[in-house]
Amino acid sequence: MALPEVEFIWMDGKLVPWADAKVHVLTHALHYGSGVFEGIRCYETADGPAVFRLFDHMERFDRSARMLFMELGYSVEELVEAVRETIRANNLPACYIRPLAFRGYGFMGVDPINSPVQVIIAVWPWDSYLGEDALVHGVDVGISSWRQRGINAVPPGIKSSASYVNSGFAKIEANRHGYAEGILLNETGHVCEGTGENIFIVRDGVISTPPVSDGILEGLTRDSVIVIADSLDYPVIEESLVRTDLYAADEIFMTGTAAEVVPVRSVDGHVIGDAGPVTLELQKAYFAAVRGQDAVYEEWLDRL
Repeated sequence: MALPEVEFIWMDGKLVPWADAKVHVLTHALHYGSGVFEGIRCYETADGPAVFRLFDHMERFDRSARMLFMELGYSVEELVEAVRETIRANNLPACYIRPLAFRGYGFMGVDPINSPVQVIIAVWPWDSYLGEDALVHGVDVGISSWRQRGINAVPPGIKSSASYVNSGFAKIEANRHGYAEGILLNETGHVCEGTGENIFIVRDGVISTPPVSDGILEGLTRDSVIVIADSLDYPVIEESLVRTDLYAADEIFMTGTAAEVVPVRSVDGHVIGDAGPVTLELQKAYFAAVRGQDAVYEEWLDRL
């Protein structure tokens, strides 16, 4: 997808023109992956733009940075305001939001500590990650030959740039095999997540999803869907799953800020079918929440 340019990017405390948001080629993060980031969405609502769970996302951003010994130099509240400022400056009714903190230019070597920390926030228009058609008809996925990184290698609790090299391998493999997405297993063979999404299955009316202890990113869309499912009286169990649990599922769906709530049509050629009733009800409730159409979830919205 070609990246649509907007007018401004927030960079180290000030708005700069899109084309001027540059870094040196010897920036530490370019060589060693020393960065953390977030993916957030702002939705158009009847009462103007609203960012979904903005404070929660920026808290996770701050946690990721602290776990990598990165001092951001901005409080969560200041970063939240910077997001608002950037959306307003670009006059966007809806957008994807990418905060990124990275080790900058000045020192070289594996040890990142002496390299300065830079922080940027970029926004741009971006439709659903796997395509609007996927939200309706679902996607075909395959179990990847690549394993999820180990929890004592690159911790999944840190949303780091380095982690997504692994996702990139799985995504390339999936696409080359004709799948829209790949599903990673962890080192013990349990189902983990997609390359950029959490995963849920439905069987006999019960919703299951892998636990955080199996090496998944603790997704905020995942958490939102669990809360919504509970409000609709669907039991949700966090439990380890194996690939045959996917083959035998009545329904499967994936969640993520970029992908939103997308049904899975098949796994490794095993046909699950069109989006099922549970998936469709959760998807409908999720979109009502993010678009400001359900007052129950108003607290999740940061209105500009």
